[in-house]
Amino acid sequence: MKRLILSALITASLSPALIPVSALANTPKLEGQHSDWTVYTRGDGRAKTCYAVSRATTLAPTSVNHGDIFFLLSNWANGEATEQPSLMTGFELKPARSPKARVGSTAVTMYGAANEAFISETSDERRLVNQMRSGANMTVEAVSARGTEVSYNFSLKGVTAALRQSKSLCG
Repeated sequence: MKRLILSALITASLSPALIPVSALANTPKLEGQHSDWTVYTRGDGRAKTCYAVSRATTLAPTSVNHGDIFFLLSNWANGEATEQPSLMTGFELKPARSPKARVGSTAVTMYGAANEAFISETSDERRLVNQMRSGANMTVEAVSARGTEVSYNFSLKGVTAALRQSKSLCG
């Protein structure tokens, strides 16, 4: 449930014109920019959420409408999530086809939930995030609910600084 809430928050923070005026008080706050990664926070105290987010730099195939594609690393002040990786797409993912994130030779299988993908095992989350810190690029492959095979590249430039700031804001 918290993952779906985070998805809505990210979407709202990246599209402020779509937010009703009464909801602006709950909008995520931009905290910093670190090369290709941006840090946002939302909430206060133990309910505070901090996340680093990056937009895909390349989208394939180029012949389809992907919508907005983001990769997030989330921290929750209450400790429920620490550097939790997730993919947010502009379309529904095919549940029977697991997305895969790859940095160098490290590949991690994700699971899709509507328009998001997460990693089941904490050890796999740690392994991917560690590789993200030392890598230059990450590729995520997935399949849309319509059956279209897609691939996204994300720059990892600035991810370490963004994670450091995100953790300090929610630590």
